[in-house]
Amino acid sequence: MNAYFWLKTIHIISSTILFGTGLGTAFFKWIVDRTGNVAAIRVVSEKVVLADWLFTSPAIVVQAVTGVLIANQLGYPLTHGWLAYAIGLYCLAGICWIPVVVLQLGMRDLARQAERDGAALTQRYWIYARTWFWLGVAAFTAVMIIFCLMVMKPG
Repeated sequence: MNAYFWLKTIHIISSTILFGTGLGTAFFKWIVDRTGNVAAIRVVSEKVVLADWLFTSPAIVVQAVTGVLIANQLGYPLTHGWLAYAIGLYCLAGICWIPVVVLQLGMRDLARQAERDGAALTQRYWIYARTWFWLGVAAFTAVMIIFCLMVMKPG
């Protein structure tokens, strides 16, 4: 088996991890927020942060490295049509993801504080949650379009 096969396999697996972990953690975070159960929200918030550091962050790096290496092997300049759009959308998803992580840390800390105080979640928590949600929608939309570009490779 050649290097291209392994790079492409790693690229596909890392995209699956990136998308699957993101969608899975977002689903559980969104669902638990609907319960209003501060203890449950705290636990899920902590696990979402952990999952992002263990799975999402490494997958982001692997995606970038393998993507550039694959383009190199195929002789595609990074400014080539669909590839340039995919890279731009990848950057857009990253621009959304960085504040998402900051918001997740903030929501985790606010949930910890509310649980410690025996209080309800603050308005600030819910503002973070709404912002987190919409940034996630933008990032996931970008990733879905990237998948389409990678499969279709339009001229």
